[in-house]
Amino acid sequence: MNAKRLMILGAWAALAAGPALASQPTEAQVRELMQVMNVSSQFAAMNGQMAEMMGQQLPCVPVDYWKGYIDKAGTEQLVTAMIPAYQHHFSAEEVAALIKFYKSPLGQKLVAQMPATLAEAAQSGQQWSRRRTADMFAELEKQGKLGADGRCPATGGDSSPAGQ
Repeated sequence: MNAKRLMILGAWAALAAGPALASQPTEAQVRELMQVMNVSSQFAAMNGQMAEMMGQQLPCVPVDYWKGYIDKAGTEQLVTAMIPAYQHHFSAEEVAALIKFYKSPLGQKLVAQMPATLAEAAQSGQQWSRRRTADMFAELEKQGKLGADGRCPATGGDSSPAGQ
């Protein structure tokens, strides 16, 4: 048997023995998944948070200006931009199963409770981060690597923080 026939037979045997290749979800499937996951309202919530943050960082610009950042057109653009990621990481069968889950009572509860759950989890994470940072800064100060002001101590006659 020649080498070409052996390669063809080997490839056929590998395909026959292995699992069926998963098909890529269609754009319509991914859009349906995003719809049942209520992605557009999640974008709206993100937009509100971002607007408040930008209002604090740029007080000279009214907060209302930023509230249009993820408008209806922006939501559509963002959804369209995200579709390839879902197509890359999930098969059509998996997306169908996710759609089924998110349409279930438990899936709908997850969608409804996720914003509050994530907000609470983010607060917990921020509190933990503040405590952890304070502990690590205290340890660095104790070791002489940071001054009482939380900055690197001056080196050699220079009063500027080290490394700057």
